[in-house]
Amino acid sequence: MHTSDNAGPPAVTISDRLDGRRALVTGASKGTGAAIAARLREAGATVLGVARSAPDPHPGPLGFVAADLTSPDGVDLVAAHVAEHLGGVDILVHTLGGSRSPSGGFAALTDEHWADELGLNLLSAVRLDRALVSGMSAMRRGTVVHVSSIQRRQPLHAATLGYAAAKAALTTYSKGLANEVGPHGVRVNVVSPGFIRSSGADGLVERLSTGQGITRDEALGQVMDSLGGIPLGRPSEPAEVAELVAFLVGDRSAAITGAEHTIDGGTVPTVG
Repeated sequence: MHTSDNAGPPAVTISDRLDGRRALVTGASKGTGAAIAARLREAGATVLGVARSAPDPHPGPLGFVAADLTSPDGVDLVAAHVAEHLGGVDILVHTLGGSRSPSGGFAALTDEHWADELGLNLLSAVRLDRALVSGMSAMRRGTVVHVSSIQRRQPLHAATLGYAAAKAALTTYSKGLANEVGPHGVRVNVVSPGFIRSSGADGLVERLSTGQGITRDEALGQVMDSLGGIPLGRPSEPAEVAELVAFLVGDRSAAITGAEHTIDGGTVPTVG
């Protein structure tokens, strides 16, 4: 039997495993952050979760540290914990974010509201990167994922204008960081979810309902309409966002950096 000599080299299989890698996930006590932390652990990574309050059951000092990342002291606490227990990180996923400002448009937002939105959605990531990414650069390896939002392109002016502006700043900052640390072997990407079925989304619906004196169903419909609808017909699930993050921090995405990855069921219109 004749065998062709032109079969070519065997296909290269790239593993989706993260064994031996040290990951830090912020906002990890619930919702999307908890789903991401669980997915990375499933892939074999050693995961340190960070949030203001510990999940139940508490995974212990090697699995969780309670800290307020909106303050420099909270970031210092996490950096010290990483140095003591992990000796650095290979993966940094910044999921922390949200909005606690009232509805009512730009006039309802005080200086304190703006400072709160920027501190939670932008500066917490900037400070944590400053504390940990230099270590990645020194090792010449590492991956960073910042979770932004489609609101940075489609702001809900009546409800979460400060949040949307802060996420826009986070996305721009992420691109600059990717360009700076890419030559040192560190990749930085952004994940921008749309409407996710989570406690944060429930909180937004509740604030709109209370602020406008409408039912929760009416408030939910208002959010869906303000986004322009979801062609897929449903919100995204936290586990679906976690799958995208797991891809971006692994070897399968080794050539991807400085990019924004939208997961919104088709909400944001795109061309080309």
